[in-house]
Amino acid sequence: MIIETLSVFPEMFTTPMNTSILGIARRKGILEFHAHDLREWTHDRHRTTDDQPYGGGQGLLMKCDPVFEALDELESPKHNPIPAKTIFFTPSGEPFSQALATELAQESRLIFVCGRYEGFDERVYTRADRCISLGDYVLTGGELAAMVVSDAICRLLPGVLGDEASPYEESFSEGLLEFPQYTRPAVCRGLEVPAILLSGDHGKVDAWRRMEAIRKTALLRPDLLETADLTPEEKTFANGVCNGTAD
Repeated sequence: MIIETLSVFPEMFTTPMNTSILGIARRKGILEFHAHDLREWTHDRHRTTDDQPYGGGQGLLMKCDPVFEALDELESPKHNPIPAKTIFFTPSGEPFSQALATELAQESRLIFVCGRYEGFDERVYTRADRCISLGDYVLTGGELAAMVVSDAICRLLPGVLGDEASPYEESFSEGLLEFPQYTRPAVCRGLEVPAILLSGDHGKVDAWRRMEAIRKTALLRPDLLETADLTPEEKTFANGVCNGTAD
């Protein structure tokens, strides 16, 4: 996969994209990453990428011309013959989710356009294949959002993680939060690991994990249960947890 970012602070990506899972993906040749400086497509001596909004108001807006020129070049076959999906980050975009991360992980090339200040001139969104929001809050720039989305996507790419099954046993992979997990010692400061996990009975362990994932989701994120794939018995158990009647 190829990920490219367009930003006025490309240096922000240096450490995150060379560390941990993202760094591993690059060293393995699974991920190719390029951070582009939007100022390279400006034409004044101050390399200006922002201006006052028409109609007045607080703050500055990102100008559309540098973005258009940058995307004209980055999306062209001359720059890279592999077609790219261009992603903008904006509070009005579709909410980012594990399902969307899985979808984007199927792409061969992504361009993340990172805004600053009060956002973009609205006309730049004519170049967006998708607009994404990380949630109902505001960041100072899209760089952090691009890092989050890159991390979520790249850990799904084949060969990045040591255990190929692990991305599919985590929170949200089946519409539920992940079941509780434990490691040694079996007793820590009087707190014991559930006995079922020490039984060696993998069938019972799997069943326990399934029900604990449902319990945890019902307690912490009951909204997820509306779309989770549950059996009738599991739905009854989840409702009992929500109502405080389940064991």
